[in-house]
Amino acid sequence: MSSPTPDALLGPADIRELAAALGVRPTKQRGQNFVIDANTVRRIVRTAEVRPDDVVVEVGPGLGSLTLALLEAADRVTAVEIDDVLAGALPATVAARMPARADRFALVHSDAMHVTDLPGPAPTALVANLPYNVAVPVLLHMLATFPTIERTLVMVQSEVADRLAAAPGSKVYGVPSVKANWYAEVKRAGAIGRNVFWPAPNVDSGLVSLVRRTEPIRTTASKAEVFAVVDAAFAQRRKTLRAALAGWAGSAATAEAALVAAGVSPQARGEALTVEEFARIAEHKQQGESGK
Repeated sequence: MSSPTPDALLGPADIRELAAALGVRPTKQRGQNFVIDANTVRRIVRTAEVRPDDVVVEVGPGLGSLTLALLEAADRVTAVEIDDVLAGALPATVAARMPARADRFALVHSDAMHVTDLPGPAPTALVANLPYNVAVPVLLHMLATFPTIERTLVMVQSEVADRLAAAPGSKVYGVPSVKANWYAEVKRAGAIGRNVFWPAPNVDSGLVSLVRRTEPIRTTASKAEVFAVVDAAFAQRRKTLRAALAGWAGSAATAEAALVAAGVSPQARGEALTVEEFARIAEHKQQGESGK
């Protein structure tokens, strides 16, 4: 692997210069906040434990700050960018600043929520500064669509990071926590200050690490069936599961029967349950229906 030049990464002046040349003004609509600090992107790559044999997919590369740092460390990087101007400019930025690695870079000009395949070898890692407004759906879509992604590190709004990494019983434990845990072991992996972004957001950011489960959750229920229970349980957080799952099960009595069979108290609330318990509830609804 050839060494990149010492000034290959983008600094604050480079970012502003690039943006000005492209006529780019970060938009709130797309949650665009560009990282302008080379130390921060190196820290993200280090925290993500990117290896020389990794094929990394990056969502929302923007002007290329993190992309260049990933290219320093990984075998290949594929960036998924929805913005027409940014997508058009990124390959030239990579070629200019890291010419020896340009053939290791690929760009997919698309909405990440619609991406179902990627060019080149299958991705082994996902590393991204995710737009705040779509962070959770994009993360879950990528984990579902690309089972070869073993390790993920995403930078998201601090509050979203807390939700993703929350454990049962926490006030912020909810749908994102359970669904992320279906795929991976999830934990907070650090905090990021506001001053490393342009423009500086009015919220703090956090890093979340997700390491894919080597053994999937053991259940006869499908992911869709389990996720339907999760959605129903948290749609009315204040209600007991007997009441919250009544619509999902067909009646409160049927919900209670599935809960009791799954070993879960009908008086419990969704925020107390693990992903495995949600899976058991889904299984027992199946069994109740097959016994009709």
